[in-house]
Amino acid sequence: MGDLVTTFGLSESAVGHLTSAVQFGFIAGTLVFAILSIADRFSPSKVFFSCALLGALFNLGVIWDENGLASILSFRFFTGFFLAGIYPVGMKIAADYYEKGLGKSLGFLVGALVVGTAFPHLLKEMTHTLSWKAVLVATSILAVLGGTLMVILVPNGPFRKPGQKIYLSAFLKVFQNRSFRSAAFGYFGHCWELYTFWAFVPIMLQTYTMVHPNATFNIPLLSFLIIAIGGLACVLGGYLAQVFGTKRVAFMALFLSCVCSLISPLLFVLGSEVVFVAFLLFWGMVVIADSPLFSTLVAQSALPEIKGTALTIVNSIGFAITIASIQLLNEMRIWTSSNMVYMMLAVGPILGLIALSSKNKAIL
Repeated sequence: MGDLVTTFGLSESAVGHLTSAVQFGFIAGTLVFAILSIADRFSPSKVFFSCALLGALFNLGVIWDENGLASILSFRFFTGFFLAGIYPVGMKIAADYYEKGLGKSLGFLVGALVVGTAFPHLLKEMTHTLSWKAVLVATSILAVLGGTLMVILVPNGPFRKPGQKIYLSAFLKVFQNRSFRSAAFGYFGHCWELYTFWAFVPIMLQTYTMVHPNATFNIPLLSFLIIAIGGLACVLGGYLAQVFGTKRVAFMALFLSCVCSLISPLLFVLGSEVVFVAFLLFWGMVVIADSPLFSTLVAQSALPEIKGTALTIVNSIGFAITIASIQLLNEMRIWTSSNMVYMMLAVGPILGLIALSSKNKAIL
């Protein structure tokens, strides 16, 4: 982001706009995919491959030398649009392969997503002697490779029940199920915090060095570690869910990430470098550990023939919430330099915990 701001002469506020453009594209894509029931009507692996290829091409568009803010926002928007055929479709594929142990399988899948999300930070650290364009080229190549492996090695799952028609009423129908509502609203609260935390991890580290001039952080490497460790947490959460129950483990992870949000301002002034980094690593684990568990609850609560559509709908709304959160924090940082702004991330988890606290044995 910093390289884009410098190279194309963008304002500092563009960081939030560029991040939100991807989210907004994802929302538009998931709405289209949900309305047309793409993941249920067509082979999920082929949808995955097509979207990986198209997303990679739009991702590459950012390296065009004549770019301005409008064109970069457009490229980021369409990258997000085609991610609608990656993330929810990937979860649909997992749900087609597992009836039992879905939480564990989604733990591995979302864990891989988390490592993929963190990987550009590691690339930036590894390729510090190369152009920033190398990061975008590398991630596009990896996207095409991943899509190719999916379409070649992963056929339709044994539990897939293809939808035969477009369910225009699916958007409203899924929310008539109380179990589905509880899981979905918990996921929405989780989304308020997650992507904003990820987007601002490098800024948190940079802010700490400004408060403590003697602190020396390798920000790209630490950003990678803080985000990527969430992949391990997703896998661990999947195993814990088999012992303690999916809903209980999701509730505890959401509660702990809420606590991290609330106490985060103290760590900027009271903690040592080691304590601060350890805190962010812990936050990086609990902020994502509940994500595959919520997706598991959503998938288990939806009708089999619209399972992919249900997952896509929840993703669409969840990512719409991330835009509001990212933009709000972005504006708050312009208004004030206080680190108390990160406490606002707790709003989502608090509301999510309330939704999960409703007595509903169906999704325990």
